[in-house]
Amino acid sequence: MEQNEKWNQSEACAENPELTAAPVTAEENEPLEKNVRLMSPMRMVMRRFFRSKLSIVGLVMLISLFLFCWLGPVVYTRWGETEQDMSGKIEYTMTEITYKNEKGEDVSFYQVIETGKRINSLAKPSSEHLLGTDKDGRDVFTRLMYGGRISLAVSFIAVFAITLFGIVFGGIAGYFGGAVDNVIMRICDILMCLPGFPILLIISTLLDAANVESSSRIYFLMAFLTLFSWPGTARLVRGQILSLREQEYMVAAEAMGYSTSRKIFKHLVPNVMPQLIVSMTLSLGGMILYEASLSYLNMGVRAPFAAWGTMINIVAEDQNILQNFFNIWGPPGLCIVIAVLAFNFVGDGLRDALDPKMRR
Repeated sequence: MEQNEKWNQSEACAENPELTAAPVTAEENEPLEKNVRLMSPMRMVMRRFFRSKLSIVGLVMLISLFLFCWLGPVVYTRWGETEQDMSGKIEYTMTEITYKNEKGEDVSFYQVIETGKRINSLAKPSSEHLLGTDKDGRDVFTRLMYGGRISLAVSFIAVFAITLFGIVFGGIAGYFGGAVDNVIMRICDILMCLPGFPILLIISTLLDAANVESSSRIYFLMAFLTLFSWPGTARLVRGQILSLREQEYMVAAEAMGYSTSRKIFKHLVPNVMPQLIVSMTLSLGGMILYEASLSYLNMGVRAPFAAWGTMINIVAEDQNILQNFFNIWGPPGLCIVIAVLAFNFVGDGLRDALDPKMRR
């Protein structure tokens, strides 16, 4: 009824200009102002992100993996990463001893000597070893946690280093243009043409010749991989800055006399960060696969230290383990799948949440 009365009143005012509607007082407008709440851009992004079920699933998977890898060894301290279980069956050696008695006859007997305890290798899952032991008697569950630390940490370090190089060189190329842009882009073209995997094979051979410790060789390999992988991010940053540097706020920054570094890293790069965040999350899954492949080929972390790829490498050495001991190579493979899926789910969720055209 109230709406009809207001509609009739507005029609009457339109037909008779002399009639004017009653002005809205501040008291009547006050409840409307109280009900209106402004939402910040960050809050809108978070709201769209958590509205996606796959994003929440990916976030839960990531948090679970990090808690398992970093807090797991603090709680489960029964076995160490390189500790061997020597509680296997006792080994004996039997030696035949022959001598002559008083009558000159040959008499022989067997002497049994205890030589020590055998390594408890390929043990089945039990309360002592939740996922059993590998062929060297090391606890698979413990190595799974420590291996996750290596795989996740190396992947994060490599992706952040690639993003940093890409921001610096891409920002400089996109802002200055001209000869600077041409030089940086030609360097990117050269690096993108180089075959990454064969070069890593050569570098791995050089590290072997230099007797680099097996626990740190994977960091050297990922550092070299970073040097060949930053051109993609640099091209992304350059393309975005080429379109942003002509905006009105950049003209205002130029008029206010800001320094070049401030204009690039204070005004341009923050506007590229949404695309970079999505690119980083999607690249993390690929980097974990890269690290696992290097370790599987015995180019990364080597025994007795653990990595998910190194734990799967045992399958290539022993077909019996592949056929009969899923508890040894199955869990690290499952962890790799979960990590890659989680990063992809989070990356897809961030891409949709940061897209201003999305209305979900």
